[in-house]
Amino acid sequence: MSQAALRTDDALARGAPAPILELKGLEKRYPGTHALKPVDLAFLPGEIHAVVGENGAGKSTLIKLLTGAIVRTGGDMIWEGRSVPLSTPLEAQALGINAVHQEVVLCRHLSVAANIFLGDEETRYGLLRQRAMVRDAQKILDDLGFHLPAGVMLGDLTIGQQQLVAAARATVRGTKFLIFDEPTAYLTRREAEQLFALIRRLKAQGVTIIYISHRMEEVFELADRVSVLRDGTYVGTRAIGETDEPELVRMMINRSLEQIYHKEHFAFGAPIVEARNLSGKGFEDVSITVREGEIVGLYGLVGAGRSEFVTTLYGRHAKSAGSIHWQGREVDIRSEHDAIKLGMALAPESRRDQGLCLNLPVGFNINLPVYKRISANGLISNGEEKRQAEQQIGGLRIKTPTRHALASSLSGGNQQKIVIGKWLNHGAKLFIFDEPTVGVDVGTKAEIYRLFGELLRNGAGIILISSYLPEVYELADTLHVFRRGRLVASHGFRAATDETVLTEAIGKA
Repeated sequence: MSQAALRTDDALARGAPAPILELKGLEKRYPGTHALKPVDLAFLPGEIHAVVGENGAGKSTLIKLLTGAIVRTGGDMIWEGRSVPLSTPLEAQALGINAVHQEVVLCRHLSVAANIFLGDEETRYGLLRQRAMVRDAQKILDDLGFHLPAGVMLGDLTIGQQQLVAAARATVRGTKFLIFDEPTAYLTRREAEQLFALIRRLKAQGVTIIYISHRMEEVFELADRVSVLRDGTYVGTRAIGETDEPELVRMMINRSLEQIYHKEHFAFGAPIVEARNLSGKGFEDVSITVREGEIVGLYGLVGAGRSEFVTTLYGRHAKSAGSIHWQGREVDIRSEHDAIKLGMALAPESRRDQGLCLNLPVGFNINLPVYKRISANGLISNGEEKRQAEQQIGGLRIKTPTRHALASSLSGGNQQKIVIGKWLNHGAKLFIFDEPTVGVDVGTKAEIYRLFGELLRNGAGIILISSYLPEVYELADTLHVFRRGRLVASHGFRAATDETVLTEAIGKA
C-alpha cells in the first residue's frame, strides 16, 4: 500500500468522515509522456483542499480527469462509495462536480445573466424570458455579495469580474464538489475577498472545494489540507496547521524559499528612459527614471494608474502633457512601433490576449519581432529561424515537445516565458513587465527572477509592475507607489516596510 493510501487510512481511523471522492492509483499517460503517475488521494466532504505544484506538476491533468475532460489511463475513482468512470464532462456535472478555470470559458458576447443560466435557460412558449433571467441572475449575484450588473455583456466586464460570474454560475448547478483553478489571478483585493467569502459559505453548506493556487498566503488562509504534486507524482498531503510555506516549497521544487526571491544588485549605469511630469489617460504628473542595471517597481491597487502610465510610455496611448527622454535626448513616441525601434519591450498583463498568438507555434511567437532581421529578399532563413527559437527555448527552459507545438498547448508559466523570449530575441534595452508572474508557479518565478538578473547584467533596465507586494518589495531597487492616477511615494530598496507601502497605496480611509 502506498504512503498516500496509508495517510488516508490513518485519517479515516481518526474519525474523519468517509471521502466524497477517493482516487486509487489514478494515472494518465500520453504517447511519450507520463503526465500523472499513480495517485492515491482522498477528498473529504465539506473541506477546502488545496493542491499545489509547479507548472507541469500534473495539476491541470488532475483537473481534467476529475471533470471528465480526459479519460484516465489507469486506476479508479470512487465517488460516494462507488466506482465511477468520469469519462465525460456531462457525467461529472451530473454528479455535482464543476470547475472554475483560470481562463474564463464563458461567452463574452452574451449577457451576464445568459452566461449564468447557459444551458439551463428560462423559457415560455419556446421564447427566452430574458427579463426574468436578468432579475433572477441579479438576485443570485447580490446574494453572493458580487456587486455586478446581470444585464450587461460579459465582455464589457474586467477579467476578474468575469471570473466572479464563472464562480456564480458554478454555484447554481447543484455543485457538491467545486474546483477553483488560480481563481484570484486577475481579481482585485476586494473581488478576492468576495470570492473567499463565497468559498467559506460553500464549505459551510458541505461543498468540497479543491483550491489550486500559486499564492501560498491564500492556501494558508483558506485550506484545511494541502496536497503537493511534483513532475506528475504525488508527493504528500499535510494538514494546514501542521506545515508551513518553506516546507511546501521544498516539497514542490526541492529548493528553499530564500532561493526564490534571489536578488542581485548591480552598479547603476546611465539613464535609459526618463518620464518628466508625464500625464495621460488614467494618470498625471508622473516623473520616473530607469537606469542601466536597475529594477524600478511600480506598485498600487488595480486602477491606480500604473499600467496606464507604462502603456503611454510605450506609445500605445497618447500623452497629454510632459516629456519622455531616451538615453539623454527627448523623443516623441507616437506608437508602439516607435517604442520598439528605440529598444523598448512590453510583456503585457494578459499574455493570452495581448502577448501571444495562441493558435501559432512556439517558434513563430518567439521570432515575431525578428523576422525582418532573419529574412532576405522576402525569404525567411529557415536555419536562422530554428537557431533563434531553439536558443530561447533552451535558455529559458521552455517546456515544449518542439518549437512547432502550438503556444496554446503550453502551461501558463511556459507561455509567459515565450513572451519574454521573443523580446530577448529583439535585443531590447528597456523591459516592461506588467504582472509577469500571474498564474505561474514558484519554480517558474525563480527562473523569471534569474532572467531579470541576466538582463540587468547585460546593461538593460526593467520596469516591474506587480499587484503582489512581496514581489516588488523584494526585487525593486527603486519602488514607486501609485494611488488614484498619481505617484504618491518613492523608496529605495527595502527603505520602507511593506506595511508602509501598502498603506500608501490604499490611502487614508
